[in-house]
Amino acid sequence: MALYAELHRHLGGSVVPRILWRYFQRSDANLADRFPEYASFEDFYTKPRNTLDEYLELHTLVEGVQTTQTLPYFISRLIRGAYIFENLAYLEIRYTPYLRTSPQLSQSERIDQMAEIVEIVGKATQTKEYPIITSQILCMHSRLPYEVNRAIVELAAQSKGSVCAVDLAGGDAHYAERLDEFVELYALARSLDLKTTGHLYETSSGCYPELIPYLMRIGHGIQIPLQYPELLSELSANGQCLEVCPTTYLKTGTLDDIRQLKLVFDRCFDAGVDIAICTDNAGLHNVRLPFEYENLLTYDIIGFEELQACQDAAFRHAFAWPYQQRPASLLNGLFQASINDTGNGSLGREFAEIAD
Repeated sequence: MALYAELHRHLGGSVVPRILWRYFQRSDANLADRFPEYASFEDFYTKPRNTLDEYLELHTLVEGVQTTQTLPYFISRLIRGAYIFENLAYLEIRYTPYLRTSPQLSQSERIDQMAEIVEIVGKATQTKEYPIITSQILCMHSRLPYEVNRAIVELAAQSKGSVCAVDLAGGDAHYAERLDEFVELYALARSLDLKTTGHLYETSSGCYPELIPYLMRIGHGIQIPLQYPELLSELSANGQCLEVCPTTYLKTGTLDDIRQLKLVFDRCFDAGVDIAICTDNAGLHNVRLPFEYENLLTYDIIGFEELQACQDAAFRHAFAWPYQQRPASLLNGLFQASINDTGNGSLGREFAEIAD
């Protein structure tokens, strides 16, 4: 029963360790030799890193093998796992298309090839076997030149059938020297009627209030309630949502203890700022979205009512969810119709309670 929405998942970090290792064994002799045993690879791939930059280096391992030929394979595994093991009804996949193009091409040729990458990803996510509503978020990158990032924004605007938004990734500490450039690109995105999110206020080195007005959602954003709670009233008034990815902050050394997130949730709830709970890099973390839910409950960071509020917020802030209600409410309506048709009120009520 598909019930949940995932708003922040990177294509590069979405491949679970077992699938990635098996791909190396079958298709990449160099990486197969480097990681001959699965256990050692899993330990290397999922262990915590000291900094966000060190953590992001792992993306290059996957980006190098996600090519025009292999993307359908990796995406099919992602969709299958998301539907069967995570009960996802809606999924936004984000990635930088330029980093999936052929490095043998010139920059202009790689920019041209990005459209093919977006088309491949769009087709690969459409499967009748695992009916998840999916959309793409194209990421600008702090390490890419202006010309490439502008082309990413323009491609997103040209691909609104399969692309729902643009993002800025690559480590928020690296925005400072090019901040005016990123402000310009976000202004362009909004002028093109694109939806926007961005990796911002994830770390204490990535706090740029200049970008906040351009974002409809904020990727992570945990430093706002932790260090700058005076900004929360502005976020609430603007209807902006934080995409909080609990396991990430332990893997990147941003937080020492997951219980530090209690202050994030408490201050956001008090200020009326929505939070969508996400996984970020489910493969790198070797976790799935229901585990993030359970972990927050286990450590008394949130309660069940707060969890449901976050699940509701995820659908409310989803850029491409086509319905007014989340799936549980839709199912409840179907069960109620079944009650009326069959007269089996007791059984129908039980199903409706499960759906709620």
